[in-house]
Formats: sequence, C-alpha cells, structure tokens
Amino acid sequence: MRLSSSGKSQPVFVLRGGLGLAVLAILVLAIQSCASSDTEQVPGKPWHHVEGGFRNPPGSPPRTASVLKDFIPFLARRIVVGGPDPIVPDGHVLDEQTALAQFNAHAKDDSITWLGHAAFLVRMGRKTILTDPFLTARASPVDWFGPERYVPPAISIQNLPPIDAIIVSHNHYDHLDARTVEALPNKDRITVFAPLGIGDFFRERGYTHVYDLDWYQEQALDGLNVTSVPAVHFCRRGITDFNEVLWSGYILEAEGRRLYFAGDTGYGPVFKDMGARFGPIHTALIPIAAYEPQPIMRASHLTP
Repeated sequence: MRLSSSGKSQPVFVLRGGLGLAVLAILVLAIQSCASSDTEQVPGKPWHHVEGGFRNPPGSPPRTASVLKDFIPFLARRIVVGGPDPIVPDGHVLDEQTALAQFNAHAKDDSITWLGHAAFLVRMGRKTILTDPFLTARASPVDWFGPERYVPPAISIQNLPPIDAIIVSHNHYDHLDARTVEALPNKDRITVFAPLGIGDFFRERGYTHVYDLDWYQEQALDGLNVTSVPAVHFCRRGITDFNEVLWSGYILEAEGRRLYFAGDTGYGPVFKDMGARFGPIHTALIPIAAYEPQPIMRASHLTP
C-alpha cells in the first residue's frame, strides 16, 4: 500500500478576555458533567452499553483528571498565554496541485493520502474511502470561532475524487464536520459507516446508505469489508450529551490486506484482543498527538 503524506492540521486555541472566561466556564461545566464513572450495564447488551449511553472497554484508563488541579489551570494558561506555535518544516505541506497529482498517479492502486488531522483518502478494494471528514477551517459548530487549522487540507472539498464510502470514528468537531459532510456531492452514492447513534447525522443531511455499527459488527461493500472495533475515547458535541453515542475504530479488509484506522483513542488491554482477532494488520493509521497535559489526555489519547 502506497502512502502519500499531504498536509498538516492541528487546532490552535486563541481565546482572550471575557469571551475566554465564558468559554472556560462552559468547558468546566462540560467537564463536571462527565466526571462521573460508569452507570449500570443495560441487561442483555454488551458490556459497553450502559443506561443512557456507552462506556469504554474493560481495563481502560480511568478519567481521573481534577477540574481544579488540572483542567482550570490548563485552560487558563491557554486563555492568557495561548498555545505553543507549531514547527512546520519546509516542504512538509504539499500544495494542492502536487497532492492531487500524486493521488491521481496511483488512482488504480491501493494508496493512502493524508488530507490533514484524521482525514485520509484511502484507496482499497477498488474503493475510495474518506475517513473522519473535517476539511474546513475550524473544528467548531460555527465558522467564525473555534479551534482553527494551521494549514488547509491537502485536497479541498471541491477537488476531492468521487467518494465511495465514509468512515467516521466519533462525533467531535475535529473528526465530524457538518460543513464538510454537507458540501460533499453525490450523497446518494456514498456509503457511510458510523458508530451507533451517529448515523442520523448523515441521514439528516441527505445520505441514504448509512450503517450504524456496534463494536465488532461488520458490513461488506462489494469487495471491501468494514468492521467497527473498540476505541478508548468519548463522545460529545454539546454540554449534556456526554457519551450518548458510540465511538469506534475500524478494520478495513480487501484482497487479503487489513488496515486499522484508530480515529482517536487511548490505550488499554482491548488492543491485545483486537490483535488476536484481526492480526496481522498490514497498515495502521494511529494518532500520536494530543497527549499533553497527560493527567487530562491519557484517558482518551495515546501517550509516549
């Protein structure tokens, strides 16, 4: 499988003054709303199904960060000082013409083109798959405020090749962007694979071929097999909807080759089980950032 690395994207927070304090207050309320641990398992359902939503696999790292000791100091530093400026090496970001040329040169082969953040174009099993569709300027419900990309996506929405399938890992704004989803053409020809509870996001926007998958459920699309697998993370798009929908990774398999797309995840013993079930994995797309400060991030992101 050929890998084309194109475009770097990561959020930056630049909150100031009263607006920053207002956002801080909202975030603290959100944090407090998710501080509680698991509720009771739903009878007759898998372990991760609990009353009102879902939880991480057994043995996952607990969410132990303190609002007073960890979250508020971290957010206050971001408001007053801002985040660190990224170091983007010369030549790291391809111009769109070059990225398109590289993709088109291997359009008939299995390939991976990184669009930025968790968005990839995967060519596999004679299908073009878009992962975690976020290709606009801000990871936010509005286009005038919120975490902003440092660089544009490698290929803009209007220049994407025809998409056969979308796989989405969870509903955070930097992985599931309404503006991107709404702007894609040929919605009636795109098959969507989403975690439980997220499929309606696409149906409401005109997509007609949508599969809501629980962990370890699979679905075939011609010669491509898609299996939802566990992730150690969480879901939320507002203040009161913590973990009401599921989060997932995916195993894609075609012609004897397997690709693992992690989405966002922390680490836990469930990965040993996944390796036993699906190994060998030939290609893995795994996030390696968002691990600081560790008391906050280690329960839902990978750390060194």
